[in-house]
Amino acid sequence: MSVFPRISLKPEVTDFLRSVFLNKEVLAAVGHQEAECRFHKLLSCLSHPPSYTCVRASTHLAPLEEIRLKLGEELKKQQMCSSSVEDVQILPHPRIPDVLLLPVDGPRAVKQLSSEVVVGAQCGNAVLRGAHVFAPGIVASPKYMKEGDLVSVFSDLEGKCTRGAISFQGKRAFVGNGVAEMNRSRIFRTDEPAKGIGVRMVEPLYHSPSFDGVLPGLAFLQNLPSVVVGHVLGPRPGERILDMCAAPGGKTCHIAALMGDQGEVVALDRIRNKIDKICQNAQMLHLRSIKAHCFNSTQAVSSDPSQEAEGPPFPPESFDRVLLDAPCSGLGQRPNMASTWGLKEICSYQPLQRKLFHAAVQLLKKGGVLVYSTCTVTLAENEEQVAWALNTFPCLTLQPQEPHVGAEGMLGAGLTAEQLSLLQRFSPELIWDQAETAAAPLHCRADRDTIGFFIAKFLKN
Repeated sequence: MSVFPRISLKPEVTDFLRSVFLNKEVLAAVGHQEAECRFHKLLSCLSHPPSYTCVRASTHLAPLEEIRLKLGEELKKQQMCSSSVEDVQILPHPRIPDVLLLPVDGPRAVKQLSSEVVVGAQCGNAVLRGAHVFAPGIVASPKYMKEGDLVSVFSDLEGKCTRGAISFQGKRAFVGNGVAEMNRSRIFRTDEPAKGIGVRMVEPLYHSPSFDGVLPGLAFLQNLPSVVVGHVLGPRPGERILDMCAAPGGKTCHIAALMGDQGEVVALDRIRNKIDKICQNAQMLHLRSIKAHCFNSTQAVSSDPSQEAEGPPFPPESFDRVLLDAPCSGLGQRPNMASTWGLKEICSYQPLQRKLFHAAVQLLKKGGVLVYSTCTVTLAENEEQVAWALNTFPCLTLQPQEPHVGAEGMLGAGLTAEQLSLLQRFSPELIWDQAETAAAPLHCRADRDTIGFFIAKFLKN
């Protein structure tokens, strides 16, 4: 990992995260040196993609082994990089019945070229996970770049490159080499935005298959912890389930699939085009039990308990299970080479999460299950929210999670050891050293080397 920079954060955010990972309880448990080591490893991990690509197989449509074989055949057809994808392993996860794992090769030694293309940070992150460069993501290219030119691709870490520039010397990171599929004038034309692949990656820094158009109804790219969430929720056929912050619909569709598409999954999101995406995903996966609504989930509880409504707002105790995959600071997302957010933005999510929590508890039936999750690494949005919820809602109790493949909760929020053991925190900074990693089974390595994520499961008594 030393050949690749750690995540670039504003100093105030770095100091904040350091205070989280070196809080008093952590220091007392593991010591200053170990806590400091974990913090710096976290900053390094966040800038890299996980070492394994996770694919959620649509096992409600076909058996896992059939999907695995079809996926292998499709990947063999690809001509990526300089090596054949025939050697890519596709292995089932032994504890999660709808997960396939593909190892990622990298970071690799790739020689930089003199001709350079600059892409936006989000595009750069996607390239590190196996994507080609699509034209809208390109912000700078050589003045005379033409189709077929070999170019090096760099990610603009701070978003300071002017679109249409011919070069850029600001803060950036190298992500690999590719072949231009379009000339410069076509990429930056003003009359009609360019679409399609602008640079086809042939020597990416991280080598993993591109899933663009590969088995769209059977193989769904999804981070491992996000798949775990659906299983932890434990949906059953015939139930009515609420996904409060559902876009883009990966977890919504997973819930419906786990129910055998029998019952009702209500998906809410505030943004209309995201609702459209959920509906598209549901249609692609042949799921009819999903009902998507454009609605603010903080207002999803009806003031009239006697009201019966197909759509929001809903009467109290309308749902058997509720998933609150809450909006968060997203500091566990990988790869994330840079964040321009300040501390005020990073810390702004806790009040919204608590408003959503209030609505979730009211909408949940007695005896129902509430799962709370985030893709961030802070205490304030994770363990502290659990402590607050247990104090605020005496009807809630923490429950064991199955499968439990992540680490337990982090010290620092005043939770007991038993309570921490019931939580599930996916912590990339806890990756084994290289010797241990090489000796461990693939699925164990994949369980450790994930995005940063957090899951808590509650029962409403």
